[in-house]
Amino acid sequence: MSLNEKVSEELFAEQWISWRIAGKWFLLMQLDAPEPRVAVKLLPEIGVALRERYDGVRPAYHMNKTHWSDLYLELLDDAFVKEQIMASYRLVVSKLPKKLGIV
Repeated sequence: MSLNEKVSEELFAEQWISWRIAGKWFLLMQLDAPEPRVAVKLLPEIGVALRERYDGVRPAYHMNKTHWSDLYLELLDDAFVKEQIMASYRLVVSKLPKKLGIV
């Protein structure tokens, strides 16, 4: 998986890592979570559909549950997880002002 070089990674709140593009989150990971998971931003209808289809996709912990979903890494295929991370990245980039020249 390849992301734009303008992606930043930041440790915050001691046990969380965020990945951002132009200051906007598209991926979060809680390092001390009892079950390994990442939170991704998805279109609401996509998030609902994935939650209905996969046990490993659930409303995101401590996030807006309409827009954010947790992907439980031990319950999902790596390719699926990568696909959802890329979908999150693309969604966030699509909402950025064109003048940033990120796409």
